[in-house]
Amino acid sequence: MAGGGGGRTLEETPTWAVAVVCFVLVTVSIVIEHIIHLIGKWLKSKNKNALFESLEKIKSELMLLGFISLLLTVGQSVISGMCISKEVGATWHPCNKKQEETKYPSSVTGDEDRRRKLLAADDGGSFRRILAGGGTDKCAAKGKVPFVSSDGIHQLHIFIFLLAVFHVLYCILTLALGRAKMRSWKAWEKETRTAEYQFSHDPERFRFARETSFGRRHLSFWSKTPFLLWIVCFFRQFVRSVPKVDYLTLRHGFIMAHLAPQSQNNFNFQKYINRSLEEDFKVVVGISPPIWGFAVLFLLFNTHGWYSYLWLPFIPLIIILLVGTKLQVVITKMGLRIQERGEVVKGVPVVQPGDHLFWFNRPRLILYLINFVLFQNAFQLAFFVWSWCEFGIRSCFHEHVEDIVIRISMGVLIQILCSYVTLPS
Repeated sequence: MAGGGGGRTLEETPTWAVAVVCFVLVTVSIVIEHIIHLIGKWLKSKNKNALFESLEKIKSELMLLGFISLLLTVGQSVISGMCISKEVGATWHPCNKKQEETKYPSSVTGDEDRRRKLLAADDGGSFRRILAGGGTDKCAAKGKVPFVSSDGIHQLHIFIFLLAVFHVLYCILTLALGRAKMRSWKAWEKETRTAEYQFSHDPERFRFARETSFGRRHLSFWSKTPFLLWIVCFFRQFVRSVPKVDYLTLRHGFIMAHLAPQSQNNFNFQKYINRSLEEDFKVVVGISPPIWGFAVLFLLFNTHGWYSYLWLPFIPLIIILLVGTKLQVVITKMGLRIQERGEVVKGVPVVQPGDHLFWFNRPRLILYLINFVLFQNAFQLAFFVWSWCEFGIRSCFHEHVEDIVIRISMGVLIQILCSYVTLPS
């Protein structure tokens, strides 16, 4: 199998050096596996079954990434041995031809394809090689270029590793931000136990639906006009996406629909929402085949002339903004249903959610879209860090300053919107 930069093989390497490398790799793997086992054991002891299942799903996804890396290693000689014509190999590059001619000049022998320094970074006027090469180029003798060089395959290994790291970090950050958002709801839950709350929410009190706190927020002239409804709900997701009045109204509607009267006063809706977040987290951390397909398309379109930095990072942003707006629309439509049942309500307005309020009558589609956005965001940031570390901050992948600003700002903004604003809603 092709590999190495023409250095000595294992036949010429001290056995103690090989043993040390293997020992370190095995030790690190065992430590990581033991840490994951301890986390799973702790989750089980706390009866966090949903989070334990999420942990198992993350482990399986890491195994999948490891298997992909293993396939790359095993198939390296086959892939790098496949030859294509120079005309085909010159298409869809991240660099334009002028940049490539500047960064990768022909060698003294005139064989410009032999030992090509793929996307090497400019380091103070000298060209440095990021990764060790992959042996001689057999395709050069045929007047062709490799399908993917050994250097390129080795760089893909590093990208897969960074993708795994970013995916795990984003999963942890998503759950942490979601829980942080819900901590503010504890005070609202405690308030429902007070005599003042019981008095102000007298179940025998009759009021007009539009005069209740929930009605004043959602029942207005704009709520009956679809265009204005979506405009208002779009901006509402940025300012207290779950205000106190919505939380208390949704709490009351859930209790009236699912609990017996004698157990209503002791129910903790905030803890129930917290458990629901853990259940939803199982869906959010998954990586389905369609998501992998979009990740491959991201790699495909990241080519020179497509200006991908101006539109690719905005696709997850547009999706998460649509999801956040839709959730606000759903709450408002539940308020409209209260008014449709009668102008006068007794006690607290009782909201009634339904599948028909969601796209295609599928509430879980919201979770799948959030799942897609979170993974694509992690994928794009992992790609950005990888290209930065491998080829430099001003390489072909992000040669424009606005590209760097857009990718970093979108990565942070989308993560906050997903984890702190939309997912807990």
